[in-house]
Amino acid sequence: MAKRFGLNPRTIRYYEMIGILPKAKRTESSYRVYDNETIERLEFILKAKTLGLKLDEIKEIILLYEKGEAPCECTREFIKNKISDIKEKIITLTELETRLTKLLKNKKIKTTPDSICPIITGAEKRLDTPPGWMV
Repeated sequence: MAKRFGLNPRTIRYYEMIGILPKAKRTESSYRVYDNETIERLEFILKAKTLGLKLDEIKEIILLYEKGEAPCECTREFIKNKISDIKEKIITLTELETRLTKLLKNKKIKTTPDSICPIITGAEKRLDTPPGWMV
C-alpha cells in the first residue's frame, strides 16, 4: 500500500497509531494486509491533506463519520478557517514582496566595514514578526 500511494511505510504505521487508519490485519508471517475500506480511507486522508487539512482535523472528520454523523459541517468550518489562513498569508507575503522589491531598487547602498550586508542592515526595521514566520 505504501508503494501504491508513494508513501513511506512508517507514515502508514503512524496513521494507524494515531487512529486515522484502522490497525492492519496480519498474515501468519506478520505482513500487514489492507482491505478496500482501508485503502479508500487512505485515499480520503491524502485528498484531505492536499486541501491543507491537518491530521487532527482529518481525525475529527473521521471520528464523526465513524459515529454515524455527517461530518460535512465540521469539514466546512475547517475549510473556512483554511481560506482565512490563506488570505492572511497572502497579505503577509505581499507585504514581504513589497519590502524586498524596495530593497532591490535601492541604489544608494554603501558598503561599510561595520556592516555584514548593508542591503539587510539598511532595511526598514520591523519590530513585529509577520504571522506565521518563525523567529
